[in-house]
This record gives sequence, C-alpha cells and structure tokens, in this order.
Amino acid sequence: MPRDRNLLFVVADGEHARFVRPAEDNALVTQTSIDSPRAHMRSGDLVSDRPGATFHSDSTAHHAVAPRHDPHQLAKEEFAKDLAARLNAAAARSVFEELVVVAPAHTLNAIQAHLDVNTKGRVIGTLEKDLVKTPDHELWPHVREWVRPVHRQP
Repeated sequence: MPRDRNLLFVVADGEHARFVRPAEDNALVTQTSIDSPRAHMRSGDLVSDRPGATFHSDSTAHHAVAPRHDPHQLAKEEFAKDLAARLNAAAARSVFEELVVVAPAHTLNAIQAHLDVNTKGRVIGTLEKDLVKTPDHELWPHVREWVRPVHRQP
C-alpha cells in the first residue's frame, strides 16, 4: 500500500483557525483550533491610549485625530502573522509535508505574506473562502481536490 502523504488543511479567518487532517477513511477531522486572544475585545481595550489631538494655529480649539488604522483590523493581521509563524515552525519540524490554506482573501494574503520559503514550498493549494465555522463533515466538497482517494485492499 502506498504511503499516504502528510496533508494539513488550515481553515482560518482573522480571529480563528483550525488545523484539519484527513483520516484514513478521508473523513476530515479537526486536530487543533486556536482563537485570537484579541478577537472579541472592544476597540478601546485594543489601543493603549486616546487618539492624539491637533489644533489650528488660528484657533484655540483642539480636535481629536482619528487613528489611521482600525484596531480590530490590525489585530486580525497580527493573528494571521502569528498563524504563519506557527505554520513555519511546524514545517521546520516536519509536522506536515503538504499544506492547503483556506481563508478569506485578506486573511489568506496576510498568511501567505509571512510564510517562509520552506513552508511556501509545501503549499499545494489555497482556497479563498471563509469556512472557519463550517463543520468538518461539510468541508469535504470544498477541499476534495486535494485529498487522495482511499486505497482499499480487495
């Protein structure tokens, strides 16, 4: 019987990620999941201080300056960066041979931007979809092209 490859699916969005593997019967099984510790925090809790202020030279009035970046968006980008770091470490330890990343476009791009050369070389596919809340048994139609058929002995 041919040796099956060591395939890992990462199903993620900006706040959650699941590491899914095909079982011997090709049923998909979540092995581990992680959540962003900052995912459900209020914007006020994500930033350390109030926005800066500016004033006009011909007036004594001060106006608050809105931050240039949404703190929730920055938290999502940081989560994608951390997820890529975990994947890089797992690839270095040969936890997987082949990788498929499933995530919405923005998250997928952020993850891919932080993958090292070794990990990028193991990526056999990507899927731009938000399937993080999709149960394992409903993932199959979306990822079946990357899972080899089961080898059954007569």
